[in-house]
Amino acid sequence: MEEPKKEEVPFLPTLHTFAMNNIFTGSVGAFRFRAVPNVVMATPKEVDYEASTIHVTYWHGPFCYEKSTMEGEETFPLTESGREKMLAWLRERI
Repeated sequence: MEEPKKEEVPFLPTLHTFAMNNIFTGSVGAFRFRAVPNVVMATPKEVDYEASTIHVTYWHGPFCYEKSTMEGEETFPLTESGREKMLAWLRERI
């Protein structure tokens, strides 16, 4: 299997996907990551994006999250700026 190039960018879903409390797992080559939102509601129907976060863990290897040892983790705000920082953080670890 060919190793990924640093230029490769992991796919991240939109903030709306995370705001709906969806966990996301992704990969680039042997690099794997899992993003779990912590959504805070401003009202029963409105997400408080500034108070919400996304917790990301990553690992390398062929196995799923449950069968792997995490190599690092970080928490980012559930904002567009936080999403961009998360993407940059992930790219540095590929």
